[in-house]
Amino acid sequence: MAATLPPARPAPMLSDPQRASGGEPMREVAWAAALAAGLAGPALGQADTVPTRTANDGQVILSGVPPIPPALSARLAPYGDIRSAALADVGPDAVYLLTRFGSTSQLHRVRFPGGDRTQLTFGETAVTGAWLRPSRPQMLLQVDSGGAEFYQLELLDLASLARRRLGDGRSRYTAPRFSRDGRWLAFTSTRRDGRANDVWLLDLESADTATLLFAAPDGWNYSALDWDRVGRRLLVQQYRSIADARLFLVDRATGRAEPLLGDDAHPATYSDAWFDAEERGLFLLTDAFGEFVRPAYFDLARRRLEPIPWDVPGDVETLVLAPDRRRGAVVVNVEGMSRLYLFDPATRRFAPVGGLPDGVIGAVRFRPDGGALALSLSGPTLPGDVFVVPLGASPLEAGAPERWTESETGGLDPRGFVAPQLVRYRSFDGRSIPAFVYRPRRAGPHPVVVLLHGGPESQFRPSFNALVQSWVNELGVAVVAPNVRGSAGYGKTYLALDNGRRREDAVRDVGALLDWVATQPDLDAGRVVVYGGSYGGYMVLASLVHYSDRLRGGLDLVGISHFVTFLRSTQGYRRDLRRAEYGDERDPAMRAFLEAISPLTNAHRIRAPLVVVQGANDPRVPPSEAEQIVRAVRANGMPVWYVLARNEGHGFARRENQELLRDVVALFLLDRFGLPVPSSEGTGW
Repeated sequence: MAATLPPARPAPMLSDPQRASGGEPMREVAWAAALAAGLAGPALGQADTVPTRTANDGQVILSGVPPIPPALSARLAPYGDIRSAALADVGPDAVYLLTRFGSTSQLHRVRFPGGDRTQLTFGETAVTGAWLRPSRPQMLLQVDSGGAEFYQLELLDLASLARRRLGDGRSRYTAPRFSRDGRWLAFTSTRRDGRANDVWLLDLESADTATLLFAAPDGWNYSALDWDRVGRRLLVQQYRSIADARLFLVDRATGRAEPLLGDDAHPATYSDAWFDAEERGLFLLTDAFGEFVRPAYFDLARRRLEPIPWDVPGDVETLVLAPDRRRGAVVVNVEGMSRLYLFDPATRRFAPVGGLPDGVIGAVRFRPDGGALALSLSGPTLPGDVFVVPLGASPLEAGAPERWTESETGGLDPRGFVAPQLVRYRSFDGRSIPAFVYRPRRAGPHPVVVLLHGGPESQFRPSFNALVQSWVNELGVAVVAPNVRGSAGYGKTYLALDNGRRREDAVRDVGALLDWVATQPDLDAGRVVVYGGSYGGYMVLASLVHYSDRLRGGLDLVGISHFVTFLRSTQGYRRDLRRAEYGDERDPAMRAFLEAISPLTNAHRIRAPLVVVQGANDPRVPPSEAEQIVRAVRANGMPVWYVLARNEGHGFARRENQELLRDVVALFLLDRFGLPVPSSEGTGW
């Protein structure tokens, strides 16, 4: 689709290393050497003229990026010291959480509120999930190396801390689910052919090798949700898209899969399914009854689905039942904030849980005896922490939540963190678009970062974001995070508004946001930069295609630059899932449309400086997507800073790389907004 807005000549770009005083020495690295080391794909254009160096022991290549002033790094360093704690699981006498003290996230244990964190796993391989094995002093670990997302499963002995790998070390392993007695482990893996997301089964008592339980007959993702009491039947979800997820009942002995809910004629989402106490039916979440996801009950004998009375607006995003199935809990997303309710399966009634800070709830787990509910919570000014809600004799009775962890804020006063304001603005067709606005406390008008979320079926939510806080408090930059059409959390109709050939309507929502910024006296419409990752990276590039004359620059993190090349090169196990969202490039008409709207096709219209960030191990958006847009925009004569990390995947997870990226982004924003750069002499801020 041709852009209609005329390009504007950008302001000069910071490119002279002398302007960034106090920077580390530039170490020139030819792209041929980088290629030989396996750090990059095809050689980038202007490789002989763009200064290139490495950082972090050669793991990160920076092309066209000026040196970082040490004074800038020092000013922002406390934000790298902010920690968070995410709940992994809860046992009879401890909570288990994931947090990071070194470069990668590891498993820790806390035995009482405010207690010391005891580290249980070590090393460079990140632990991304952990689950207690029922009735055994063991935990199942999900680990990831280098951000490649080829997750492996390991069994951790909690006494000796010895670890045993359960997979082949090559395939991808996700969605593990223990049987209730802890003997059987079901999981999803690509080990059959590298593409299919099959369900596998491992007898942890008598076998070392998993067996194929259910072979995926198509390109969709299958995962285990719940076991019956005796470990004979397994609930399995087939995930096609955010709007179409189906349920099957699989026999462990035969592998026979019986369809329960979902079909082509009536697409809907069915998730978070649990057997009830008598195993006569299932409690689950579905959007089959209206705009929003809500609780429901499926009678197995009558094959009948019925809604459970529920009147809270917003999507119910989590449903959990206690091990005895006599009590439960739900989390509902209300305009981006989480609300927690207890659930009585017998009466099908709900009761709100008070006393929790405002924020976004992550994992929710019942203690094995059902006497407490543990959860993760991150708020606008609260780094992620673990809370435990003591429960009473009645399923709807709860005591005051207890905060078990209090994550460090890097020496920063948390009272200085800024909470966003929720606003709405009108788009081109009159539709109301929600956005969260972070405003600096100092006098304006402020330059603006428009933060575009990924997904696309995701949502910007006001959990704690150290990067945003550093922009607002240290740089004096306002941040506006819109949930453009196609975002989750606002109903099925809103979710579908960017589907198919309406893809660029979401980009027009960004244009309408720029109009809204111009009406705000404390915001500077002449100094706006767009920032986004993954699909948000595509949105950044598309916004630059259409609105270069209104933008001072863009930051594209692991973004899609061309839909056809992306669909051809993303990992095979997720290709059909992405086709369901973006369109099937094998269809000539759809391919022509995707070609027309791709930023790479229209790269000649990008007339503003750009930062591109990529992980070499990214299985979702491969480095080729970054490299081709860097070549094309540099061919326009536009400055491009390119940051490539060989030990990262779909985003930067390692601390040292996150800190480097934070400084690169800050330097770019200071330059594009015409703000002073701090120097070793103490000038600039």
